[in-house]
Amino acid sequence: MIKSTVSRRGFFGGVAAALATVGLGPKSFLFAQGRRRVTEAEYDGFAKLSSNENPYGPSDAVMEAMNYGFKYANRYGYPDGDILQKIADHHGVETDNVLLGAGSGEILKIVGATFLQIRKKVVGVEPSYGSVYRHASGVKADSIKLALLPDYRQDIPAMIDATQKNYRDVGFVYMCNPNNPTGVIVPKREIDQLLDAIPEDVPVLMDEAYHHFVTDPQYASAVPHVLAGRQVIVARTFSKISGMAAIRLGYAIAPKNLIDQMRPMGTGSISAIAKWGGATALGDTAEQEEVKRITLELRGKTTAALTQLGFDCIPSETNFFMVHLGREVRPVIDEFRKRNVLVGRPFPPMLQHLRVSIGTAEEMERFMTAWKEIFPNGGPKASG
Repeated sequence: MIKSTVSRRGFFGGVAAALATVGLGPKSFLFAQGRRRVTEAEYDGFAKLSSNENPYGPSDAVMEAMNYGFKYANRYGYPDGDILQKIADHHGVETDNVLLGAGSGEILKIVGATFLQIRKKVVGVEPSYGSVYRHASGVKADSIKLALLPDYRQDIPAMIDATQKNYRDVGFVYMCNPNNPTGVIVPKREIDQLLDAIPEDVPVLMDEAYHHFVTDPQYASAVPHVLAGRQVIVARTFSKISGMAAIRLGYAIAPKNLIDQMRPMGTGSISAIAKWGGATALGDTAEQEEVKRITLELRGKTTAALTQLGFDCIPSETNFFMVHLGREVRPVIDEFRKRNVLVGRPFPPMLQHLRVSIGTAEEMERFMTAWKEIFPNGGPKASG
């Protein structure tokens, strides 16, 4: 069900031709974790467990929609599958509450560009998705980065305290939920606690990139807070559950006053193909449920195997997990790379934890084979 059979050759052939025009022909690609070029064969040979993608790619229905979208590839002002209206209907909001971006990464940058002026501050935790903090540094703003609690949860009382103490200087509060890289959720009651305690005019950016993988009943999307008129921005992406990471499509749901401030910061760089694919992906719930089922099954199998070998895994609600190595992570990442397995980068200050994305069954088997070679004596619990 998850394997697409629509003409990928026809779709990606056009992409390869476009890459060739900028010096990245079909045999040469920039390697995502470094800066050197790798061949297509080398890239395809990796088990790619480093960037939390959906390893199965877009569904057949999404592929059909994107292939259809090519008929508008040569025109401006094209029909776009009515994607704004479909997103609005999907969430029960108006189109004035929706802003498109080239992935949720662009949405996060738009929020930063809108609400972080020089010497303004973003409040959040570390480690988390660092794009927001990097953007703050780039515009000479500042970040108040709070430590996680001992159980890896986000410290809501500390976020409230930091926001209240710095109220006049806070541009927005950032929360990735579930958090990347830990995979840990912030329960609905704690979201309510945060919103009720901070000044009501401080925007709160809720990054819900991994929303679709959550099973914990204590979790809830923050979209209802938008409907209630709170100054909340919810960022979503088609990169994860819908398998469209390289196609680049995401969106924000927020009150109209915030969307109006953010809209001028957008690039308008989303293609017709991405929009047609996204419009179809929104309704492709059966495919998403199958991706979720297989992903969680493989995550459970892999973390159970690591636990049996003596390693602690942080309970995750996402398509990735973190495991405690008992030693520095960077040399371990390099050892996996030597075995053609790509795993997550270091996430300070958790420098003895490794983030692992869930790939296909075959990729996870390769991961476990490499793991046993790298850790022949088991983990800290086995040897302690």
